[in-house]
Amino acid sequence: MTQMFHLGWFMNFTPPDWQSEWASPDVKNWANGKFHVDMAQSMERACFDFMMIEDTVMVADAYGGTMEGSLKNAVFAPKQDPVPLAVMVAANTSKMGVVATMSTSFYPPYLLARACSTVDSIAEGRFGWNIVSSAEDRAAQNFGLTGLPEHDERYNVAEEYFDVVNQLWDSWEPDAVVMDRETNTYADYNKVRTIDFDGKYFKSRGPLNTVPSPQHRPAFFQAGASPRGRAFAAGAADAIIAVGTGTAGMKEYRDDIRARAEAAGRNPDDIKLLFVVSPTIAATEAEAIAAHQRFGQSDLFVEKALVGISSNTEIDFKQFDLDEPLPEGLTTNGERGSLEHFKRGDGTPGPKTLRQLAIAASSFGLEFIGTPGQVADQMEAVMEQVGGDGFLIHRRGLTRKYITDICDGLVPELQRRGLTRTEYTGSTLRETLGEF
Repeated sequence: MTQMFHLGWFMNFTPPDWQSEWASPDVKNWANGKFHVDMAQSMERACFDFMMIEDTVMVADAYGGTMEGSLKNAVFAPKQDPVPLAVMVAANTSKMGVVATMSTSFYPPYLLARACSTVDSIAEGRFGWNIVSSAEDRAAQNFGLTGLPEHDERYNVAEEYFDVVNQLWDSWEPDAVVMDRETNTYADYNKVRTIDFDGKYFKSRGPLNTVPSPQHRPAFFQAGASPRGRAFAAGAADAIIAVGTGTAGMKEYRDDIRARAEAAGRNPDDIKLLFVVSPTIAATEAEAIAAHQRFGQSDLFVEKALVGISSNTEIDFKQFDLDEPLPEGLTTNGERGSLEHFKRGDGTPGPKTLRQLAIAASSFGLEFIGTPGQVADQMEAVMEQVGGDGFLIHRRGLTRKYITDICDGLVPELQRRGLTRTEYTGSTLRETLGEF
């Protein structure tokens, strides 16, 4: 029997669907965060482990060499800052975790450590940090840089950054706050110390000026796909976000991460690997297939997919013929894992046209399509073959109907089978991830 698996939702603080008949009547006001708070409350009722808020900090112009593709399609822009939304979600939920993406390339380490500590206190231990090094030169140029360092060098920077912020979180001992009325002492200064960090990339005196949060440090999330990224994730992350092409590729990735974790002296069971999927749910299989085809095979979707992959990789995919295979040898200093996944398409043998690759991008390598029962069957079978640890739901063009399809259609079926949680037993996000 398949063991229980974890569920999260990977989303952006961007406009939800505003074009279809299912667009919300309040869609013009999406930037106030209320749509996403409603979403989080639906997720908490369904006992999701966490909501993860992705981020980028630029308006992309890789597709066609202009900002038109990004702004016309609302792909990567507009995009609001994830941290205030994480606070808003935490304040309007009580048990589910919330994860914000923050870049080691642009946040000063002290500022990030302080912000994470503050949000984790507000969230009462339910906050997570999605660790990214950023992949876009256009983002770097918003911070006064010409471009980003080479791909693997960014991970060298990230490793030292990770060391700095962890030392900052440890600059207060857990019991430093004594609130002793007899001696009029709020915090014992003997238990708060400087870190005097002086590394290759960063310097920080410390200590933090925030009290230790419930988790002391946030739960750590990472999405390492390249060999260098996998090594970093295996050494640092509590949970890893991945995109697999078929069960064989997913199993290979999970086995590799677990071997790397063990080699780094960690218990592989302490790392949860969640695969991004976009299930299509309907009352009948025929309706689900039709809905999937309408959503994932339209010209509008193809363009949005190409704008997205252009933004991630900084390769102009508009220059290539839609109905011809991609040229051989495409490389990037951007997101290498995203490029490799995109080029694999649906994982079947033989060359694929650019249009076919864009359409395959809607399924993230796995097509879960059907009734709640059929999709539950499919998810259970994949987890059994891969070995764990769960799935991250993701959907471009998000609607309240889709949220309902998942939270009130699919998840109850998974719960009835004993595959996903029906209650929260831990008080912190790290405890929720480590429960099974």
